[in-house]
Amino acid sequence: MSQNQPYFRTDGIRGRANQFPMTAEISMKIAMATACVLKEQKKESESTNRVVIGKDTRLSGYMFEHAITAGFLSIGLDVIQVGPIPTPGIAMLTRSMRADLGVMITASHNKFQDNGFKFFDANSFKLDDGFQKRIETLIESNFEDKLVLPEQCGKAKRLDDALGRYVEHVKSSFPKSQSLAGMKIVLDCANGAAYKVAPQILWEMEAELITIGDDPNGRNINEGCGATNTRALQCRVIQEGADIGIALDGDADRLIIVDEKGQVVDGDQLMAILAVTMKKQGKLAKNTLVATVMSNMGMERFLEKENIHTVRTAVGDRALIEEMRENKLSLGGEQSGHIIVSEYSTTGDGLLAALQILSILKNSNKRASEVLNVFMPYPQLLKNIYYVTEDPLSKDEIQNAITLAQNNLADNGRVIVRPSGTEPVIRVMAEGQDKNLIDNIVNTLCHTIEKVTQA
Repeated sequence: MSQNQPYFRTDGIRGRANQFPMTAEISMKIAMATACVLKEQKKESESTNRVVIGKDTRLSGYMFEHAITAGFLSIGLDVIQVGPIPTPGIAMLTRSMRADLGVMITASHNKFQDNGFKFFDANSFKLDDGFQKRIETLIESNFEDKLVLPEQCGKAKRLDDALGRYVEHVKSSFPKSQSLAGMKIVLDCANGAAYKVAPQILWEMEAELITIGDDPNGRNINEGCGATNTRALQCRVIQEGADIGIALDGDADRLIIVDEKGQVVDGDQLMAILAVTMKKQGKLAKNTLVATVMSNMGMERFLEKENIHTVRTAVGDRALIEEMRENKLSLGGEQSGHIIVSEYSTTGDGLLAALQILSILKNSNKRASEVLNVFMPYPQLLKNIYYVTEDPLSKDEIQNAITLAQNNLADNGRVIVRPSGTEPVIRVMAEGQDKNLIDNIVNTLCHTIEKVTQA
């Protein structure tokens, strides 16, 4: 990443620790710029001058926590540090503590070498584009005239009961008449932000619990575990004869399920069963689910038969939330496991979504494999192409190849080729009813992209 590119990507700011833009120096400037924008936009009577900061378990989190704290304090904002906590916990605390801003230090599902910042406004929603662009224009500024007088510097303190507040918030989404007694669950915390709070919630709800990925050391977050690597969880579910497996990612804002047979149940299946259940309960606003362009067409076709409409957005839970807010919709999510139930949360929450699924399973008195696999997915193939030069998608040769691929599928499938918003990767995805055709299309497109980028 170069200084000519925007700092904000699909979901906040992210990069390799100790390299641009994720250095201690720039992180402090990001905090200072954010504080200045907050002060510009808020009247004194509307502002608490308070920021809530949380983090996941990455080694570099200590460095960035101190750096952004210093930046906020120097502009006169008070800081409340809560330590390791899921990203949705920061969203919830920002609103409940009437803070002006929440910051989560995390690179989500990435390995420990990366880190980043996710920002939440006073209403616990991700920052809008205008706010982000204003921050970007100030980061390289000289802040000397913005620094407050010594007696106006902010104060920092730790909030000891942050996890307890989040535990009660998540548990409040589960029916009071139910418990998880008699249910054997394997929980994978990804050695991440939920390593304390997730086991506590399920234990308090009386589940028989086996926990893995709950021993973070700063370097093992998302390493061979969690929502992006479920192999260990699948094996453990079968070994223990468990009813279900739950996998979170590094900041616990996404959820992947493993059924009792050890088979993965992705976010599309979870959204489908939630949509059908919420419709029956009268809780699915406008009988509509919000999904991204990456969700499987099989889900959309299944929901059509259930008289449920699917609206698609760009990738990322920020795009989902914007659509949900604008049209007052109650359920949205991604195939990767970000699931948003707006009655309880303003962002993806893996633990909260898990409780909704566990409640459905409890009520059914059936096995997870019977309840959660509700539609037959269209064959879908996704491959990643890493690149080190500028985004190659503007090349005519690649655009022509994409057009040809979509013409080959016609109305029986889709082709999506897009740059990742979090890493230097081109994602190539195709789906349709003919698996051999899908495989051929993706492999041909990948070959074309690799040839162009290496030329």
